[in-house]
Amino acid sequence: MGCVSTAETGRRAETVDTEAGPARITWLPAENAKNARLVLAVSHGAGGGIETRDLRALAAALPAHGVTVALVEQPWRVAGKKLAPAPKTLDAGWRGLWPALTAAGLPVVAGGRSAGARVACRTAAELGAHAVLALSFPLHPPGKPEKSRKDELLGSGVPTLVVQGGNDPFGRPAEFPPGKYEITEVPYGDHGFAVPKRSGLTEDQAMEILTAAVTAWLSTLA
Repeated sequence: MGCVSTAETGRRAETVDTEAGPARITWLPAENAKNARLVLAVSHGAGGGIETRDLRALAAALPAHGVTVALVEQPWRVAGKKLAPAPKTLDAGWRGLWPALTAAGLPVVAGGRSAGARVACRTAAELGAHAVLALSFPLHPPGKPEKSRKDELLGSGVPTLVVQGGNDPFGRPAEFPPGKYEITEVPYGDHGFAVPKRSGLTEDQAMEILTAAVTAWLSTLA
C-alpha cells in the first residue's frame, strides 16, 4: 500500500493490494477535516475510469459539504486492461479495498456508476456500508428488459439513492420497480448523463441536478 500526494487541496492517490490485484483510491478530503462526517467511495463502470462527468462533478462539489470523496479504480483498470472481469472478481477487488476506505473511522457510503453501482449494491450489507449511491444503475441490458438486475438493487439492504438519466437505455426511471430506495432523474440524460442540445439543458445544469440530489440525500443520512 502506498500514497502519493498532490497540491490539489490534499488530493492523494493510494494503491491498495487486493485479491484481484492492486487497486487505486484517489482521495479528495472534506475541506474542513474537523467537520468530515462521511466518506463517499465511488467506482467507475465497465467501459471507463474515474474521469467520467458524474464522478468529476461529485468530487468537485462534495468536499465543501463535509464529505470525503474516494474515487476507486478497480484492479483491472489499474492494470490497463480494456475489459472488465466477471462480477465476482469485481466484488473481490471492492472487498479488498474496504479496510482502506474505513480506516478514517467515518461511515462509508458505497457507490459507483453502472457496473460499479452493481458492485456496491451486491456487497453493501456484507461490508457494513452506511448506504449506497447508484449512478446510472444498469437495470437491464439495452433492449432486453426481461434480463432485469432489480434483485441486486432491491437487495442492497441499506438506504439507497439511484440517480438515473431520463433516456438511459439501460433502464429509464419509469422502468424501475417499487422498493425501499430513492430515485432521482437527470432529465434527458443518457447512460453517461450526456444531454442532447435540443433538450435545452446544458451539461453543467445536468451535473448541478445530480450533485444537488446527492448532496441533499447525503445530508439526511444519520
